[in-house]
Amino acid sequence: MLVESFVFALVGLVAAAAALLGLPGYYRASRPLVVGTALAAALLGGVVAHFCLDGRHPVAAVAFSALAAGVVTSLLARPDLAAGLAPAHRHHPHRAGAHRAPRRHRPA
Repeated sequence: MLVESFVFALVGLVAAAAALLGLPGYYRASRPLVVGTALAAALLGGVVAHFCLDGRHPVAAVAFSALAAGVVTSLLARPDLAAGLAPAHRHHPHRAGAHRAPRRHRPA
């Protein structure tokens, strides 16, 4: 199980690297968050698969680990913000007192 855990961690790091290097514009979250998410998903997915399969199929457990890392890491992707394609209606959240009266133009 110890060797499999190292393989699951390696799968998570590879999934994070593929996400960050393959589609860098999609991941606006911090790099440690993406790496940590992929690592945790791969470890958790691999351990669950290991125990569900009774440890008899380590290749299937590694494959499930990779699948879990890819799916959970993709939840952090923001394709709507990629390459500066943010919608025009997005703005800063309102704060108390942030509303101002509209500016009135002075006649020339």
